[in-house]
Amino acid sequence: SGVLLAARDGYHPAPETALHTFCHAVPSRWYQMGVMLSATDSLNWLARITGTKPAELTAPLGEALQAPGRVRFLPYLSGERTPHNDAGIRGSFTGLGADTTRDDMARAVLEGVAFGLRDSQRALGATGLRLERLMAIGGGARSRYWLKLIATALDVTLELPAGGEFGAALGAARLGMVASGDASVGEVMTGPAISEEIAPDTALTTAFDDAYTRFRAAYGPTREIQ
Repeated sequence: SGVLLAARDGYHPAPETALHTFCHAVPSRWYQMGVMLSATDSLNWLARITGTKPAELTAPLGEALQAPGRVRFLPYLSGERTPHNDAGIRGSFTGLGADTTRDDMARAVLEGVAFGLRDSQRALGATGLRLERLMAIGGGARSRYWLKLIATALDVTLELPAGGEFGAALGAARLGMVASGDASVGEVMTGPAISEEIAPDTALTTAFDDAYTRFRAAYGPTREIQ
């Protein structure tokens, strides 16, 4: 799955968008998540059916971001949560042609997942939250092309934590320290060092905005024929 998560000072529910809103473990705080059911798994699926590996699909794309092409992918392989809350919807490719290559399909999958994350960003925005920076972790963060694509599709700067991947176990351990009285929230709930920032490619903002509009418009007709 793919998650766009933000900690909040107040309670700002938006159930109509299938945005998850939970009470935080830290007193007087809340957190909200937009959740995709098939994010990195969409790339894993394409790798599996083409007899390759995810890294082999993304490597030929290089690092120079391209504008979205004719091929579009709806990343609903297992249904979708935010913003549709639709267990029945399924994924699809459109715009395929005799000239379509594996690279075109791989790029479309990356774009479709990025646009799904933008759906979650839009849902969070409906609660008054403006995200200007995000920390990128997880399997998708291993692809430089995908990181640049997400930054541009969401128009946010992505921060990469120093030292590579880290998991929720560190946060759980810190919460345990606070609960035991050995430390305060201010002492241990600190952000990691950032090794790099990836900014949006502003030259492609309009192209990605237009492609996202078409992506959103594709859900309804696709749902009607399934």
